[in-house]
Amino acid sequence: QELPETVLLKFFRPENTPVPPRPTPEQLSNLIKTSLHYPESFNHSFHQKSLCLVPVTLLLSNCSQAVVDVMIDLRHKPTSSEALEIHGSFTWLGQTQYKLQLKGQEVYSLQLKACFVHTGVYNLGTPRVFAKLVDQVTLFETSQQNSMPALIIINNI
Repeated sequence: QELPETVLLKFFRPENTPVPPRPTPEQLSNLIKTSLHYPESFNHSFHQKSLCLVPVTLLLSNCSQAVVDVMIDLRHKPTSSEALEIHGSFTWLGQTQYKLQLKGQEVYSLQLKACFVHTGVYNLGTPRVFAKLVDQVTLFETSQQNSMPALIIINNI
């Protein structure tokens, strides 16, 4: 009886297998770029209609190549009394939280409505945006960098 021939198994592993680097907190806070599009000033007759509704577009741009989970929270209000004195208070109408997923480099447009009851200068830059990589196992999203104040002037006609 002949012994079966023994074959050595060789395992190959490419030497330069890239290990995906963990994103830094700074990179995670810059996954999504946001911009608000709205009229600089808006004329409204408060005598005819007490509520002034202004359409606002929130543009979300995924700055990464990865798929990103995004959460938008419109319920945030400036807490400092100084901000309220200068800009006054307004309300976002409709849904106050959104959850969506953006593919790599995707741009998404979210239509919002701001509601004002008085004339004045207001800061529309209150939406808080949180994001995390889809494959990232974290319990919470990273807050995204907030843009500059987005001021709008509401005039009575």
